[in-house]
Amino acid sequence: MPAPRLTVVVTRRLPEVVETRMKELFDVELRESDAPMTREELVEAMMRADVLVPTLSDTIDANMLARASAGQKLKLIANYGAGVDHIDVSSARQRGVLVSNTPGVVTEDTADVVMALILSVTRRLPEGLHAMQSGSWEGWSPNAFLGGRIGGKRLGILGMGRIGQAVAKRARAFGMQIHYHNRRRLRPEIEAPLEATWWESLDQMVARMDVISVNCPHTPSTFHLLNARRLKMLKPTAVVVNTSRGEVIDENALVRGLKADEIAGAGLDVFEHGVEVNPELRNLPNVVLLPHMGSATVEGRAEMGEKVIINIKTFADGHRPPDLVVPGMV
Repeated sequence: MPAPRLTVVVTRRLPEVVETRMKELFDVELRESDAPMTREELVEAMMRADVLVPTLSDTIDANMLARASAGQKLKLIANYGAGVDHIDVSSARQRGVLVSNTPGVVTEDTADVVMALILSVTRRLPEGLHAMQSGSWEGWSPNAFLGGRIGGKRLGILGMGRIGQAVAKRARAFGMQIHYHNRRRLRPEIEAPLEATWWESLDQMVARMDVISVNCPHTPSTFHLLNARRLKMLKPTAVVVNTSRGEVIDENALVRGLKADEIAGAGLDVFEHGVEVNPELRNLPNVVLLPHMGSATVEGRAEMGEKVIINIKTFADGHRPPDLVVPGMV
């Protein structure tokens, strides 16, 4: 007699191809609305699910896990996304709940957007776009929309994991000099082809860079890693780009630096307080804002779903999910 199928609850609308495959494999409860679940809805979902499939918009803390454990049903949180800072992984494991994620899927997509932001800010592309769309452009002028050349400039990558390395490869093709700060220096066979320079001191690196790209995860140790003191160290011609997690940068200090012309510009795809974007950022001409779309490709979203399904299916078959997250990783 075949084992009963797992009950899987999905918290947000996923690509149709992913939802269709889930319905074939599991007893799946799909979300009709694409609005994030409330805190109470998440707890109730965990109480009736063997497997919860949340996204980065779903905060799952120790208190919620304690309440959900009363149902004695939840066994796996199969996160749809690589980052798991919205899940209390340690509390989950203490309660016998495994957590998996989807690493490596959107590396190339996110790195593409990093380069797009670097070019958008340094070459003032949004200002040009606005002039054309508003009809205010009056023709070519030698001094109009002057930006900066990125070839030969120093790029400082904060976090040299998969995405950081993918950014480095692209930036090298544009002629940028690659520098990075990481907890550990890369192996020579990885570092050498990138012609990358490792800085043990983040302070020393940020003071010398033309562009800073934030590509590290949000952890207790990286919260406000680019704090007011470090932002003050930037050259006034420097640009900051963040496609990782908004909490890594002290957003208020960044605004102050931009308004005081102590920082030349910023390109942000993520924000310290989620969808609550600092209103002052919206009004600065030297800032490019994107709605967390670094990984937003049709291919990437489908591949994320495939990884979620593989993690659930492997777990259902009695094996360790291939993308299991352990507390020491976060």
